[in-house]
Amino acid sequence: MNKEKKPRKFVSIMCFHDEMCQVFNALMTAQSLLRAGSKVTIFFGSRGINAVHKDKIDKLVCLPDQPQEVQDAVNKKMEEMDLPEISLMMETLYYEGATLLACPLNLNVFAMSEKDLVLGVTVADPATYYKEVMMAADMNLAF
Repeated sequence: MNKEKKPRKFVSIMCFHDEMCQVFNALMTAQSLLRAGSKVTIFFGSRGINAVHKDKIDKLVCLPDQPQEVQDAVNKKMEEMDLPEISLMMETLYYEGATLLACPLNLNVFAMSEKDLVLGVTVADPATYYKEVMMAADMNLAF
C-alpha cells in the first residue's frame, strides 16, 4: 500500500507572556508540532522576552495574579507530573530544530541585549519577520 506523505506544516507561535504556565503551554505546543513534523518558529515579544532572558528564564512565576496558595498548588502539581523546566524545554526545542526569535523592539524596551538571550535565541529581523514567517505560516498561534 502506498502511503501519501502529508505536506509539512509551517507554524508560527508568538509568546507575549512571561507567566510560567503561558510560556510552558507555548513551548509544549511548539514541541508537539515540531515532533509531528512541522517547521516551527517561536517569536518572543512583549513580556515574553523575559522568557528567553538567561537570568530570568528559571525565575518565571506561575499564576502571579493568584493567591500564593493557588500558585503553590499548581507548582506542586506540575512537580508531581514531573514536567520539564522551561529552560530545558527551550534548549530541547533549539536542538530539535525550532527557530527561536526575540523581538528587537522589546529587547530595547526591557533594556536587554543579545548577550542576555538563552542558547539558540536570535533577534528577529523586522524587515522580514512578518512576511517570511507570519504570512508564510500555515498556522499562527499566540500565547
